[in-house]
Amino acid sequence: MKCNINYLIVSLIAWSETYSQIPIEVFAGHEKTTVDIMFFKYFKDRENENSKFLFFNRNRASMDYQQTPTSNLPSFGFTEAISFNHSKLKGFAPVGVIQIFNSGVFPKAGVQYFHRQAVFTFFSWLVCETMSNPSIDFFVLTRIEPKLTERLNLFAQLELVNSLPTETDANYNFIQRIRFGLKLKTWQFGLGSDLNEFGNTDLTSANNIGVFVRHEFN
Repeated sequence: MKCNINYLIVSLIAWSETYSQIPIEVFAGHEKTTVDIMFFKYFKDRENENSKFLFFNRNRASMDYQQTPTSNLPSFGFTEAISFNHSKLKGFAPVGVIQIFNSGVFPKAGVQYFHRQAVFTFFSWLVCETMSNPSIDFFVLTRIEPKLTERLNLFAQLELVNSLPTETDANYNFIQRIRFGLKLKTWQFGLGSDLNEFGNTDLTSANNIGVFVRHEFN
């Protein structure tokens, strides 16, 4: 199991170094270890300036400590989204999303909101699957990084992933990911918690509490 986690981390770090300013997070919890790469990037226009098209990338992998050959297998998720951000829309934008999970491929479309300042980031979307029996996703990411000293910043991040089915007998899925710690140059580290509630009428809860290290590769 340890070898699998080490291989996963090394592979994702090698992938991230082919790009600029790519953050990679390793979160070691009491139930599982996750590796997460998430970033925003504007496509460049002919003058090499930011265009109106914003690319959102999310690659996430999870390795359960109780893994067996038939249960608690590793999970992988890839999310790619492109939105059209016109200044007159004040941060709102139409967005197209493609998500690839262990369970399949899910194209989605909807509305996105993105606002970014030096120490504050807010990103959210409301999208719906374009396939039959769709689910509706409401995603929120908020991050603050205020200065504490000349070299040290606070790092606090909250992520909400809500999946709402349109069928009465389908399951709801609510995820809350919390990170709280410090930022030193391109490193962030601290405590974290991943909470998950899923089900239909009666929700089942799961959690993963631990520590995270996050680094922005240049």
